[in-house]
Amino acid sequence: MVHQVAISNEDKMVSLLYLVSSLMIYLQVSRGQITVTQSPSSKSVLPGESIAITCRTSSSVSGYMHFYQQKPGQEPKLLIYDTSNRFSGVSNRFSGSGSGSDYSFTINNVQTEDAGDYYCQQGYSSPLTVIQTNTETQRTIAVTCSYGH
Repeated sequence: MVHQVAISNEDKMVSLLYLVSSLMIYLQVSRGQITVTQSPSSKSVLPGESIAITCRTSSSVSGYMHFYQQKPGQEPKLLIYDTSNRFSGVSNRFSGSGSGSDYSFTINNVQTEDAGDYYCQQGYSSPLTVIQTNTETQRTIAVTCSYGH
């Protein structure tokens, strides 16, 4: 004797939602927390010079690397998103490149108004990490611009 069981559309939807939520939990757990290491920790440059900041992640972030500038007393300002895309209104003196777990942020022809702290942030997995070093201390790049005598 063969028994046929009819599954309602509602039951199918619940099963599908359960499968999707289980998959999402698995992906979050399997990705784990990604650490970001940025260097150099501080650099002074003269106007007109260039500076490159490197950001390395503990595992691939598939191009989801973003770069920010923060000036004293102000909110961080997004400069570059998804590795190499300049945010609206950002000068073409700012650029980003990289892939996998190695990224670079460059400021060409540095100007005095570029002085500030610079952050890289991975946007691939939660929690979204800005900077986390092995010592658990947050580090930024302080770009100091001064005129030579």
